[in-house]
Amino acid sequence: MPASRTPPPPPGLVIVDKESGPTSHDVVGKLRRIMGTRKVGHAGTLDPMATGVLVIGVERATKLLGHLSLDTKAYTATIRLGRVTSTDDAQGEAVADVDASAVDESAIRDGIAALTGDIEQVPSSVSAIKIDGKRAYQRVREGEEVEIPARPVTVSAFELVDLRRGDGVTDLDVVVDCTSGTYVRALARDLGAGLGVGGHLTALRRTRVGPFTLDHARTVEQLADAPGLSLDLAAAVATAFPRHDVDASAAADVGFGRSLPAAGLTGTYGVFAPDGRAVALMADAGELARPVVVLAPAG
Repeated sequence: MPASRTPPPPPGLVIVDKESGPTSHDVVGKLRRIMGTRKVGHAGTLDPMATGVLVIGVERATKLLGHLSLDTKAYTATIRLGRVTSTDDAQGEAVADVDASAVDESAIRDGIAALTGDIEQVPSSVSAIKIDGKRAYQRVREGEEVEIPARPVTVSAFELVDLRRGDGVTDLDVVVDCTSGTYVRALARDLGAGLGVGGHLTALRRTRVGPFTLDHARTVEQLADAPGLSLDLAAAVATAFPRHDVDASAAADVGFGRSLPAAGLTGTYGVFAPDGRAVALMADAGELARPVVVLAPAG
């Protein structure tokens, strides 16, 4: 008799509390082994140095990743004033050192205030932004001079939590709440530049991305000891999207990719069958709602 195949895991999201060091792709590789499936992907990349919330989709929930509203993020971070680095963080080479041990606290707070709200920010030259089809960091590694134009971002909160003086430096513990596309290391760089002493990021922890927080998260080690989802497919959809419940007949139509009468909801929303299953993501288009992603295809 042929050997029985291990059934795939149920679909859903795993919210990982990433440690410092691995790339987001490294975490995906580990989750593939832990969850026993190749159908694993991530949303909202974290730099290797950073820790905290990384959203991972498993099985059919990978279809959600491109539609999740991850447009706001929250971080805790440590900024070191007094040193400029090639990458705007602690992983880069020191470019310049200036004594920042006596920078006035009120000037620091004024500098933080100037970087709060709707601002124009130039991303780090070693960011993953594509320039003519190639990542900026790849161009830097190849010796190119990279200039990235400023882009509008919103920093809804940038608050000083603690200040510590050291040998020629001042370390700032801060919390940041911002829109997607904001670079916290660029905030560190620009704060230091505005104060005339330079600055870079020494620690970064993402505490929230979209609706997903550290309360949902587990480390890779914890997941290896006890594999499992943070949110099953239905819970993931209900957490991330407005909910629209339909009857069994409408749920069956959606399973075949058919349209429904418009629900009167803005943007993409989750459609749920009477048994609680998330059957699709849909969006209104005039008088009809059309499937964006069918999550429970008709058999």
